[in-house]
Parts: sequence; structure tokens; C-alpha cells
Amino acid sequence: MPSGRKVTMMSRSAGNRKTFSFTGEGKDIPSIGKKREKGKIVASLEEAFRLAEVRDGMTISFHHHLRDGDLVVNMALDVLAGMGIRDLVLAPSALFPVHESLLRHVRSGVIRSIEGSVNGPVGRAASEGLFSSPVILRSHGGRVRAMQAGELHVDVAVLAAPAADAMGNLSGISGPSACGSLGYAFTDAQYADRVIAVTDNLVHYPAVPFSIPQTLVDWVVPVESIGVPEKIVSGTLRVTRDPLRLIIAEQVAKVVEESGLFTGGFSMQAGAGGISLAASACIRERMKAAGIRGSFISGGITGQSVEMLEEGLFESLLDVQSFDLEAVASLASNRGHAEMSASFYANTASKGCVVDMLDVAVLGATQVDTDFNVNVNTESDGVLLHGIGGHMDTAAGAAVTVVVTPLFRGRMPMVVDRVLTVTTPGETVDVVVTERGVAVNPRRKDLLENLRGKGIPLVEIGDLKKTAEEFTGIPKPPSFGEKIIGIVEYRDGTVIDTIRQRI
Repeated sequence: MPSGRKVTMMSRSAGNRKTFSFTGEGKDIPSIGKKREKGKIVASLEEAFRLAEVRDGMTISFHHHLRDGDLVVNMALDVLAGMGIRDLVLAPSALFPVHESLLRHVRSGVIRSIEGSVNGPVGRAASEGLFSSPVILRSHGGRVRAMQAGELHVDVAVLAAPAADAMGNLSGISGPSACGSLGYAFTDAQYADRVIAVTDNLVHYPAVPFSIPQTLVDWVVPVESIGVPEKIVSGTLRVTRDPLRLIIAEQVAKVVEESGLFTGGFSMQAGAGGISLAASACIRERMKAAGIRGSFISGGITGQSVEMLEEGLFESLLDVQSFDLEAVASLASNRGHAEMSASFYANTASKGCVVDMLDVAVLGATQVDTDFNVNVNTESDGVLLHGIGGHMDTAAGAAVTVVVTPLFRGRMPMVVDRVLTVTTPGETVDVVVTERGVAVNPRRKDLLENLRGKGIPLVEIGDLKKTAEEFTGIPKPPSFGEKIIGIVEYRDGTVIDTIRQRI
């Protein structure tokens, strides 16, 4: 496109036509014939922010499908800082270690607070008291519900798009920064007042198949790169080889097999951690041996999930986040592999979400207590290092929720009297599996009866705590000040716990 050429577009917020000059910077724009004049392309993020009428104190949202390879969040905040914008609320679906540079914008007053999951350095800074307001932590389903209810109002959403056309149809399955599903970005596109798509892969109109339609996007900004591919997805996530963790995985498979749910049409969700992958591998072999064909796997999808689909062990994959290259490729080619929004996945205020159809969910923990409460937000030293993800959503929805954890990490017990932070309440947790035994929640007498006499080492949860302390001793508890640095919301919006400043 020649420098200085005028492009006319509609501003959703103003309701009138605006004209600006495209300088020709960035990637070449594919021709779409004479209708190019109707495109939504702008020359820079700064231009898009000016068209969006960004002001001090607004709420800006981002999605996290590019994970630790994301370049868009830092890019956008640097532009906003350069424009002199201050006092912003960030509403990311999650932040990662790559976003550590945001802390300088907190210190300079560009960012006031965060409503979204924080992982790594940003969470640590929150624990040290950097933010004047507490970080608001919500689950994936809870975030959608909060936007839908107006409790979290987003003024401008900035969406990283691995593929986009000039009208703003967006996809995650192609391009140099392909990440697969854009499930978490659907929410931002639907509920934000203004939506800016940022892409390093501008394609001919229409960008079919698209995930997010042009009807939800206001402006498209081409840039050199939106992500670092090797940090967005891995080639293949690794099953643990640790002998103790393999014991945990094998016990999980036995629990699932004897749960009473291991029949035709069985559905499950398991994470992408080493133990969860190993547990899925064990379940996979049991399904083959028993000739069981399941209905679906949901949540974050891995190459192992894809293999189970292609082997005919499951009929479909419901993908809110693609965890590796195999999952990205499968979403583009497998008819049984479907992309879903975070609302479809886990929104308790919707007319029906996937987690409520789950038979089994296999989840991790940083701590479990003797009331089966689970902590996934803070480490044993009390530092906020993790978001909630779909933990509390899937635990509430699944017929059987299995939490896996080694009995201790380093010299810290993982089963304790009281978790430092309640992320997922104990009444939604059915089984805790460790390498030293399996504890069933006393509320699930039916499940306990199914598991008795099946070669599963059943123990009381209190006995797991005592065994852990025999190895680690009773550690000195961390010290906290009075300042609340984090608020944990349950999926319905109620406050389930608060996190205090670590001192």
C-alpha cells in the first residue's frame, strides 16, 4: 500500500467514519481488490489506541495463548506509557515471566492494578507489596462470568492474532506465531468496548476458517512479530520419568478404572504437567485393554490427547488452549477436534458449560490440607506465583475430581493442616493421590466403596500429613503482614480467600 494512502473505516465507539493515513510500515498487506478501502488496518498500535480514545484509568485486557512467548502485552504497555497514559487496570487472562518488564510501568504509575492471573515475577512483586490494590484472581470460568455480569468492565481488548485479515477475522491455527485455540480471547472480543487485533500474519480476506469474527473487531494492527514460536508451544510435552511420580500416575489410573465411571462414553480432563501426562498415558492403556471408547477430552489439549483421538479412544477433543505443536496441527485438520470459548468451557453463569459434563478431572496442587482444600496460587513460602486456571471450575463440575501431588517437595510437606491459600474448596475434591497413599474425601462414601479391595493403598488424609512430616519435620510457617495483596474469587464471584503480603 503506498505511503499516505487514505483508508476509511467505521469506529464502533463513535459511530461515524474516520479517515487516517497508512504509512506503509510493517508487513506488506495482501490485496483484497477495490474493497481494501473498507478494511480496518491501522499503521501502529499508537494509532489504534488513539482511535479507541484510550484515557487514564481505563481497563485494558489481553489473552495468554502465546504464553511465555508473548510479545504483545509488553509492546502495548510500552506504547501506552509513551503516550503518557497512566493509572491503567490490566485484565489479562494470565501473565507469565516474559511480562516481568511490566513492573517498571507499575512503579512509574502507568499500571495501577491487575485483575487476572499472574505467574512468576509479577506475582512475586505483588507478594512484596508493589501494588497499591490487591490482584484479583479469577478462574477461567470466573473471568467470563465477571465480564458478563459487568463486574470486570474492559474498555479496550488487545488481541494477539496469529492470523488476521483486513476486516479483523482472527485465527490461531496458522502463521509464524500459531498457538492453536483462541478460547480465552473470545471473552475479550465479545465483552470489551473496543477490540484491537495485533498480527504478524495478515492474510487475504476472508481468513477462513476464523475463530473470532470481524463483527467483534474494531482495528487491525500489523507488526513484525507477536510471539517467539519456541516459547509459545513446545514440540512435545514430557511425561514424567521420576519413579515416585510414576507411582502417582499409576494410582490415578487405578482410581479412575475402579471409580464406576470407566465405561463407554467416559470423559476426562487432565493437565499438561508431567504427572498428569503420565496418568493419561496409564488411562490410555487401560482403555485399550478394556475396549472402552470415551466421549471427549476437554481443556488444554496436548499431543497425547490428539493421539488418543486418532486411535479412536475418544470421539472428540474440546480445546480451550492448545499446549503443543501436535495440538495446533490437529485443530487445523481433525474434524473431531473443536475449539471452544472459555464460557463454553467453564462459565457457571452460562446456559451450560463443558466442565459440568466431565466424568473425571485430574488436577495438580501446591498444597492440600486435611479438609481436602487445595492451594494452587501460593507456594509453601506464601509467595503468589500461580494463577487459578480452570482448577476450581473443573473440580466443581467433574463427577470425580482427583488431585495429584507428591507428598513433599524439597523439605516442604504438600499435605498440611491448613493450606496457605484456599483456591479450590475441599467439598469439590474427591480423591488425593500421592506416592505414599490415596485419600478419599469422607463425603464420597460411594467412591470409597468402589475403591476398597481393588489394590489401591487407601489411607486417611491425616495419615498422609503425618507421613509427610516424618520426612520433612514441621516447617516454620511463613510470616505475613496486614496488607492484602491478592483476592481469590470463587467461580460465582464470592471471595473464597485473601493473600497477605509476605514479610
